Amino acid sequence: MSTLGIVVTAIVAALAVASVLGVTINRRSGALRATEPVSDQDTPYLGLSQIGPTVVHFSAVWCGPCASVRRVVDQVCAELPDVSHVEIDIDANPAAAKHLSVLSLPTTFVFDAEGKRRYRSVGVPTVAELRKALQSLGTIRP
Repeated sequence: MSTLGIVVTAIVAALAVASVLGVTINRRSGALRATEPVSDQDTPYLGLSQIGPTVVHFSAVWCGPCASVRRVVDQVCAELPDVSHVEIDIDANPAAAKHLSVLSLPTTFVFDAEGKRRYRSVGVPTVAELRKALQSLGTIRP
């Protein structure tokens, strides 16, 4: 095989690997992942609800995907009146982001009624995923 053929084959192989990696990474983006129930004693500044679950998402004015998260969370919270929603601007409250190890935007957390972190998502969660996570807490009827 000629040098040109080897170069073309190498480029095609690299593009195939990059495509597979891109699809894999995008498929996981926004997925809500269950976390070990962690009680955060020093999170009163988050404004968590005392009577039901709270969805907390970190955003910034410069974050394009954050508007999509806001729409998803607003839609789910409108359907589930026992669920509260808190949006935290990472630029205005970097201490909260640091405390919860927020390294990229958008990042969304679901806290249960006792204030324990139960789910975390980096990226834009779907309405179905967020609803399912809230229903799994047992406080929301399917």
